[in-house]
Amino acid sequence: MNKISIYTGVIFASALLHINVIAQSGKPLYTKPVAAQAYTFRSSFPKGIEATLDTIQSLGITELEGGPQKGMSTEELRKQLDKRNIKMPSIGAGYESLVSNPQETIDNAKILGANFVMVAWIPHEKNNFNIETAKKAVADFNKAGKILKESGITLCYHNHGYEFLPYENGTLFDYIVKNTNPEYVSFEMDLLWTAFPGQDPVALLNKYGNRWKLMHLKDLRKGVKGDNTGGTPVENDVALGTGQINIPAILKAAKKAGIKHYFIEDESPSFMKQVPQTIAYIKGLKE
Repeated sequence: MNKISIYTGVIFASALLHINVIAQSGKPLYTKPVAAQAYTFRSSFPKGIEATLDTIQSLGITELEGGPQKGMSTEELRKQLDKRNIKMPSIGAGYESLVSNPQETIDNAKILGANFVMVAWIPHEKNNFNIETAKKAVADFNKAGKILKESGITLCYHNHGYEFLPYENGTLFDYIVKNTNPEYVSFEMDLLWTAFPGQDPVALLNKYGNRWKLMHLKDLRKGVKGDNTGGTPVENDVALGTGQINIPAILKAAKKAGIKHYFIEDESPSFMKQVPQTIAYIKGLKE
């Protein structure tokens, strides 16, 4: 080997080393606070609210999406959250209670410091979500969303899979997005309930942009075949990065869409093992 070949080889090796160092020390892909959906800890809260909040704090979680808890006043819950430096930027509300008494939801949001209210289910006959139900939901969301907006709160509908049934040139979900007023109604993407019915989260993020405000970070066990029922065994929730969903691609599209808050949600019985895995995974992702 001549001197030029040796020199070229050294330069090439140095370049590869430099690229590898950049790859390992690149900018973090996930830069938002570590947050979780309180439903992840649903089996723990009844055993002790304060102890569960201590566990959540110990995991490094600084934001929760939740709401009032049985056994504790909403005012006291806020005090316990503040004590642990945990914020609650979003709370959940049942469809019927939101429609019949939006002021109660507003009051809870104000007490807990939430700027977002999410609804995760539209009542319907099992396996029979249809255009009539979607039209009623649109009217109800527009009405409730306007009332919430007047109090500085954004209503978000959380998809659950059944909305992706075909309708006209798209899906019933497309109908809901297009017919709700962007001033009053936004959306929360649940990754599992987007992928499970066969939808592409990246494509939907790109399609509807800033209509998406919130996201549930979830992964679906590899090999699981989905459908439009809005239901699957909780064991199919797996730690982020171990399932079939392309989390890095979604986080890049979500950042572009302007997602405000991301909440880890793990419905599996193994959540105490999986949540730390998920946190380590998203913290380790690089752009």
